[in-house]
Amino acid sequence: MAHVSLAFEGVEDAELVNRLTSELMMVDGVESAEVGRHGADVEGRMNRAALIKAVERLGVVVN
Repeated sequence: MAHVSLAFEGVEDAELVNRLTSELMMVDGVESAEVGRHGADVEGRMNRAALIKAVERLGVVVN
């Protein structure tokens, strides 16, 4: 199982954290996602580019 950490900015409230968690969990291969206002730690067998695309779909900038 792989571990991917993402750092991002632009997350201002709990609603967006929840939406990000849902988006990341829907990415193929993701087994768990811990999301906060400044980043996420994701576990599973997934593609990093797919995780970034999911985050950016919600208007969040990945660093």
